[in-house]
Amino acid sequence: MARIAGVDIPKQKRGVISLTYIYGVGRSRAKEILAEAKVDESTKVQDWTDEEIGAIREAVGSFKIEGELRSETQLNIKRLMDIGCYRGIRH
Repeated sequence: MARIAGVDIPKQKRGVISLTYIYGVGRSRAKEILAEAKVDESTKVQDWTDEEIGAIREAVGSFKIEGELRSETQLNIKRLMDIGCYRGIRH
């Protein structure tokens, strides 16, 4: 398995689908990442070269994903709870 952003992504799947295993990366963002890294969307992960994986890691690094995104979401929810707004009360 290739390891990108601390997540093992499956080798037998296409690039777009496998990148969605990363928290914060959906299909549209996965397509953006592959376009920025100049990697074909239809190639499977097992066919990626080391240079392509490096370019994908760089492209993924420019987005807020995984732990950083989770902590930001938690802080936003906590802020809403602290100010006592309707959305915060519902949590």
